[in-house]
Amino acid sequence: MGGSCAGKTTVSQKLAAALRVPHIELDALHHDAGWNEAPADVLQARVRAALDAAPDGWVVDGNYGAKLGSLVLERADTVVLLDPPLRRTFGRALRRTITRTITREKLWNGNREQIRHVFTRYWIPWWVLGNHRRHRREVPQRVGELPHLELVHLRSDEEVEVWLQSIQATEPMSGSSNGSERQKTPPLAEM
Repeated sequence: MGGSCAGKTTVSQKLAAALRVPHIELDALHHDAGWNEAPADVLQARVRAALDAAPDGWVVDGNYGAKLGSLVLERADTVVLLDPPLRRTFGRALRRTITRTITREKLWNGNREQIRHVFTRYWIPWWVLGNHRRHRREVPQRVGELPHLELVHLRSDEEVEVWLQSIQATEPMSGSSNGSERQKTPPLAEM
């Protein structure tokens, strides 16, 4: 979890590969063609189906708390909050969004970044500026409501790399808390 351009997809792909479990990207389940957003009930059904299709574990990346509530969190055992500095996420947002706009890179379900988004609140760099601190407040609060969850709060690329290096798959490995053995690696110490 974390704000836009915090590194959620990159980190979750690496984590899923290390744990040998599927990676589930919530953006891909949320954004239909034409940037149409899935209604809450549709998104919930898609997420349930994706989680159910991975009974031996998963890594989910994304937030969508307003539409999903605690659906993912109730089945998780660990939440990783990516919280890099604003200068890092804003720089990533500018580079990524401008590059994708120029190259016309296809994103989820055929969507592409569009130059017309520059003038709206939906342009990712504007979104980063307006929402950067929100996840730092909200994620620990949401995790605190579910005592079975462990929170790993990573604030820099260096902390992320150290934490990822500490991950070792165990058998059976699961991203869920449904009685299976979970990763025993301690969270990165506060720096």
